[in-house]
Amino acid sequence: MHLVRLIALAAVIAAAALPARAADDILDAIDQARKAYQSGDLGEAKQQLDTASQLIAQKNAEGFATLLPEPLAGWTADKAQSQAVGTAMFGGASSATRNYHNSKGDSVEITITGDSAMLTAMAPILNNPMLAGAMGKLVKVGDQRAIVAQNGDVTMVVNNKFVVTVHGSADGAAKLAYANAINIAKLSKM
Repeated sequence: MHLVRLIALAAVIAAAALPARAADDILDAIDQARKAYQSGDLGEAKQQLDTASQLIAQKNAEGFATLLPEPLAGWTADKAQSQAVGTAMFGGASSATRNYHNSKGDSVEITITGDSAMLTAMAPILNNPMLAGAMGKLVKVGDQRAIVAQNGDVTMVVNNKFVVTVHGSADGAAKLAYANAINIAKLSKM
C-alpha cells in the first residue's frame, strides 16, 4: 500500500500545476486506482494509475510544445505537434515537434523529448564530454552544452532528462540559431 500512496502523491503534486479539467481527469484516475486497490482489484488499480501517468505525460508533451520557438525572420512554421507514447519496453516518452521552412526550401525540425527511462539512461553518455566530442563538435547553446554533428544537426541533453534535437536540410548556422531560440531555462524547470 505504501507504493500506491507514493505514486498517488507524486501524481497529485504533478497534477497541481495542470489546468483544472486535466487535473480532474488525473485525480479521478488516481482516486479510482485507490478505490480499486482498497477493494483488492489490483489489475484495475494498475490500469487507473497507468491512465493517470499517461494523462500527466500528455500534459508534459503539451508543455514541451509551448517551449518550441516562433519562426525566425524569413521562416514560417507549422503548428507544434505533441505526443505521449507509453510502452512497456522503453518506458514511454513525451515529445513535441515543430517544423520550420524558408522560401529557399530549407527546413528545420526541432524535437523535445522527455519522460523516458531510455533517455535517462542515455543522458550520462551524451553529457560525457569525451564521448560527446566523439559524436561531433561541442558548442554552447546559452549555458547548455550541445553536440553539433558534421551535417549541422544539434543535440542537447537538458537536466539529464530531456533531449532536444534540431535537424533538417538547412545549414548548420540556421540549426544553431533555432537551438539558441529554444527556451532552455523554462525546459530546465519542468
